[in-house]
Amino acid sequence: MIPISDDNPVLRTPVVTHALLVANILAWLLIQHAGFDVSRLAASICNLGLVPGELTGRAPLGTAIAIGPGLVCAVDAEPINWLTPLTSMFLHGSWGHILGNCLFLWIFGNNVEDSMGRFRFLVFYLLCGLAAAAAHVASGPASPVPTVGASGAISGVLGAYLVLFPRVQVRVLVPIIIFFTVIRVPAFVVLLLWFVFQVIAGLPALSTVDPDVSGGVAVWAHVGGFVTGVALVRLFRNPTLIQRRLALDEALQPHGTHARR
Repeated sequence: MIPISDDNPVLRTPVVTHALLVANILAWLLIQHAGFDVSRLAASICNLGLVPGELTGRAPLGTAIAIGPGLVCAVDAEPINWLTPLTSMFLHGSWGHILGNCLFLWIFGNNVEDSMGRFRFLVFYLLCGLAAAAAHVASGPASPVPTVGASGAISGVLGAYLVLFPRVQVRVLVPIIIFFTVIRVPAFVVLLLWFVFQVIAGLPALSTVDPDVSGGVAVWAHVGGFVTGVALVRLFRNPTLIQRRLALDEALQPHGTHARR
């Protein structure tokens, strides 16, 4: 199931959500050259991506892994490595990667921001991203593989949405044989299924056979971000904004009005 919109109005323009979307897109276009220059894309991932073994010191210096045709990324001890839990949040590995992350942030981020306020939401987003990075490092502390993507932070947003709006209707695209159809399901169905899939997909990464491989996706970062979002949302939500949203919902319900994206 691919979510494409929800029935959830907002009180204010989600400035921070829009700014985060712009930041990710600009990083993809300006720093990573939209993936069209393979060497620049690889350099951005290698130099600004999160490498667990570099942070823990458990990956031997000089360890190299292939990240493209004729391209390798070697473990180093550059000072910028300590900033990679943050820089990696704004980088991506492909068009599909960034478009998928932007879609989820666009659908679910504005309502979470609307319930927290702009500054609280920004802090919440960054904390979830850092917690996701920590979970990824913990799942493979010696890994020399660089990881990039906003999905850890966005997973925290999904966790917050689950707590705040579990019964809001979400439109999802569902494949039926060779066709697609759109159905409406409660948010908790979409988000819990997504979370369960992440846990199942992440189990091989805990195997003692090959602890550094997780199918190319940092699924435990997703799990860590999601759990952090669930845990922190009550601390970051703004009671005043929540009450205003409840009043808006009550005003709309008698008329059967729903806001769509």
